Amino acid sequence: MIREVSEVANANILIVEDERITAEDIKKALNSVGFDVPAIVSSGEEAIKVCEELMPDLVLMDIKLEGKMDGIEAAEKIRSKMGIPVIYLTAYSDEKTVQRAKITEPSGFILKQPYGFLRKPFEETELNTAIEITLYRHRLEKRLRKHDQWLGAMLRSISDAVIATDPQGQVRFMNSMAEELTGWLEEDALGHDVRNIFKPMGYKFPIGEDISSKSESGFSKALLTAKDETTLTVDGSVTPINNIDGKMDGFVVIFRSIE
Repeated sequence: MIREVSEVANANILIVEDERITAEDIKKALNSVGFDVPAIVSSGEEAIKVCEELMPDLVLMDIKLEGKMDGIEAAEKIRSKMGIPVIYLTAYSDEKTVQRAKITEPSGFILKQPYGFLRKPFEETELNTAIEITLYRHRLEKRLRKHDQWLGAMLRSISDAVIATDPQGQVRFMNSMAEELTGWLEEDALGHDVRNIFKPMGYKFPIGEDISSKSESGFSKALLTAKDETTLTVDGSVTPINNIDGKMDGFVVIFRSIE
């Protein structure tokens, strides 16, 4: 897996580090294994601006930076606006800092020694490995997003109502027929418990139970109460969906009105 990433030549990596010696040391290490460093910046504001201009493949971000914006705030803006993965460089491992950083969904952490220097020899160990894994995961995630867009377009076009949830039963997707039958708009339903959106009388969702991907359950002539308290009769099924690791990734509810 790691070699596949290394063979993708000349990935561009932005270094955001206010210790110039450390930054140059990192740049030399990255260049030695084939990565390009289009720029080194020392503040969060500069990092955002350069990312907008150059769109690097990855950002190495020091948490403590010059200026009003620290690395965590800059990383959050870079991730949300441009979708560029970020690996943090930090000498800080206190719980409060780590929890703040985790909210921004970083691709990893590289701990620095006191005075800003990375542990040596980082060229052949954690820095290079973290970058290669991050680039591989980012490419895979982009492929999966394209697949999800295609799947979503297909599900929106079918005549049956479809609701998809996460493993805890929170709504992640609804097509237009599901909106019509439940009275809920997708944008209002997202993040809500599916049991508050889709309530066929007499059916119990298997959320939290020990189930497999083959454990489809159905309902027939169930009375469904819509958001406006009107009712209709529906047939359908609820199917747990497993991810590529075999772990349960959520549920898909497919139903139709029989009135």
